[in-house]
Amino acid sequence: MGMEIENNKMEVIKEEEDSEVTDSEMVRFLRNALQEVGETEFESSTHHYSDLVAVFGNQDGRDTDHVALLVASSRALSRAVTYIDIDRHNSLLSNIFRMSIWNFGENVMDALIDLIKALAASSGKYVEDCLEMLVRNFKPPQNLLNFVSQPHGIAKKEKVQDRVHKALKDIAELMPVSLLYLNGIVVQRMPRMSSKNDFPRKIKDDLQLSEIYVESMLKLERGVLGRFMGNVMLSAVVYRLVELDVEIEWDEILQDDPSKGIFDMEIEDTDEAADYNDDGEVKMGADAFADRLDSLMVLTCEHIKSRADEGHLHEVFDTLLLSFKKSILDTHKSKFAQFVMFYACSLDPERCGVRFAVTLADTFVRAGESPTTRMSAVAYLASYLSRARFLPSTLVVSMLKRLVDWCAKYYCKFQDVEEENINPHVHRVFYSGCQAVMYVLCYRMRMMVDVPHLKSLLLDMPLESIFRNSLDPLKVCLPSIVNEFLRQAKAARLFTVSEKFFFNDLLESDLSKTYGGIERLDTFFPFDPCLLRNCDSFIRPHFLYWSIVNKTYDDDGDDNGNSDEDVNEDEGFVDGDGECFHDGDRNLDELDYEVDLDEFENSMNKMSITPRKSLKHMMPARIRPSTSPESL
Repeated sequence: MGMEIENNKMEVIKEEEDSEVTDSEMVRFLRNALQEVGETEFESSTHHYSDLVAVFGNQDGRDTDHVALLVASSRALSRAVTYIDIDRHNSLLSNIFRMSIWNFGENVMDALIDLIKALAASSGKYVEDCLEMLVRNFKPPQNLLNFVSQPHGIAKKEKVQDRVHKALKDIAELMPVSLLYLNGIVVQRMPRMSSKNDFPRKIKDDLQLSEIYVESMLKLERGVLGRFMGNVMLSAVVYRLVELDVEIEWDEILQDDPSKGIFDMEIEDTDEAADYNDDGEVKMGADAFADRLDSLMVLTCEHIKSRADEGHLHEVFDTLLLSFKKSILDTHKSKFAQFVMFYACSLDPERCGVRFAVTLADTFVRAGESPTTRMSAVAYLASYLSRARFLPSTLVVSMLKRLVDWCAKYYCKFQDVEEENINPHVHRVFYSGCQAVMYVLCYRMRMMVDVPHLKSLLLDMPLESIFRNSLDPLKVCLPSIVNEFLRQAKAARLFTVSEKFFFNDLLESDLSKTYGGIERLDTFFPFDPCLLRNCDSFIRPHFLYWSIVNKTYDDDGDDNGNSDEDVNEDEGFVDGDGECFHDGDRNLDELDYEVDLDEFENSMNKMSITPRKSLKHMMPARIRPSTSPESL
């Protein structure tokens, strides 16, 4: 194909101002220009090489003459790459590797991509630089950020990403050694996190670049190369989610009213309407970190769903579980990132859902783990068993029994300790286990007592012995949780409850603060409702809100109801329509909680049993997904 070259840009033919140059002539010209360079670039005897360097140094895609010249030069240079020397032509190579294909149309994109692939295949010396150039094009230049959020910009992004990822695949096929470098380059090139002290505009731009980059990372893992790259991409994405998560501050959004009990946390009951939209969600727009985290969470959930649809959920789950243990479990300021695990479990409750619960239980009972890690694990387990509608009921009972048995075994070692000598901090793992049991039963007790064989298992657990002993967990654990547990236990007639154990909605005590430690793990319930609007659409169908929990007592205050009345003569479970189910191993969302989710869209969906704080440094329970302290 011919191409017109202006002689004031390249003196290809001196006799005419403009001349038609064939592809072959262009290749010969560039080959000669490269060969004219001496031992160093500065010894070049003509301007031909300098002109060539200048062509690739100009990234203006609006100049049609330059665009035509760039296409011709790229195509010709692709056929002359063997004449390029890394020492003699360093300026040319530097300009090529700095090119942003985002600045140009499809013709230039294709020509530049072909040149990069030719360079990578010509010599192992250029492989890393070629990969760096392609990975750098995962994100647009700063001046195009506003454009890529518009319809034409989104189409442009797709064109760029498709070409970049195809080029990476082609290079891997031509030079398999490239796979040894690609993981490190992609992770190293991730946009850095802004500081909260930076200008708002810089923060917004950096977060947008990070989102576009993560989108390409996940696309890379989903592609052909994903199976050769291990779990690096998704692990890096999860780590970025945590980084964003811990930057989000809540203390300036809403302060708690300590006069209200934990079961009066309806956000519709508050006067701070300015902090919420019509759906009862926190207005995140003022917090760029929250907005961008929401977008990244959606990208990650979409990626998980896509991989699940392709039959690769278990490989993805392996990666997520490792990332959870490494990046999330001990990060007590994490409020949202953990929901990627929750969502992945919901896609395969029988394997992923069970495995996550067992992993958390194993971590809690493992003596070799640090107390903080064990307390975090049991907090996650309690919150997960309470909130995950998709879990089999027998799993909840099994995990509960495991916790109760561990607590009973622990108490046996210290049953001779006098009450006045108890140090809550010393026995903090025990108290965290006891509180986890009570927390789960606040959500699941009615479900268990309504199914005969589950009720039998519950009655066989040594609950009274672990709660009524010299370690006295009913006085040490959060009074707000203890109070609700005892109220339901009394109504279900699990054991006799003394009035002295009712605390009139006292939210916390000095003893609970002591065992919770500086991390306040006594108030850590990590799967409280997710308040990220878009991410919540993935979680909501699988999430049990307190507003739809059936308690063992009537909401009008009658604690003397007999739950056995709901069981028919065949000892099956009767749902609201009178249909009898004999399968006690149904998923929890098929038991008492068969409701229309849309009915609760604007009701108590943000309800949390988590105790509310009046401390300024704590997240407000009424709007929080956990009550981890904002600073440790």
